[in-house]
Amino acid sequence: MAKNTICLWFDKDAEEAANFYARTFPDSAVGTIIRAPGDYPDGKVGNVLVVEFTVAGVSCVGLNGGPTFKHNEAFSFQISTENQEETDRYWNAIVGNGGRESECGWCKDRWGISWQITPRVLMDAMRAGGSEAKRAFDAMMKMQKIEVALIEAAVRG
Repeated sequence: MAKNTICLWFDKDAEEAANFYARTFPDSAVGTIIRAPGDYPDGKVGNVLVVEFTVAGVSCVGLNGGPTFKHNEAFSFQISTENQEETDRYWNAIVGNGGRESECGWCKDRWGISWQITPRVLMDAMRAGGSEAKRAFDAMMKMQKIEVALIEAAVRG
């Protein structure tokens, strides 16, 4: 286990979520699965309690803690993409697996985890600043999934 690990609270689907992330994103895998050594308020001995996994190289732990806490947009994974094909692949995987679209490149998976699917061209324009950043920003504000061609056109002016 890494020294610093993100812990994500799930009701009871940490293993299912970890397997989905491992299938969807490169440099992702499911590691150790820890089962409850005894009964607890929202589960029984032998239930999956903790799942260690990585998402795009980031160490995570999924904790099946029950329905007490819900995810919100205060935490999100930001996935940088190289082109429209990669953007579409991740967006469609998340939204098409029971998730939902949001705005400005954000979507939420079926477990309530927020994702930002962000093409590099958008972040490069924002880093450039000035009128290029403003045009890219204005274009992005009208989108749900980011459309690379529209950002590139906005950058060119």
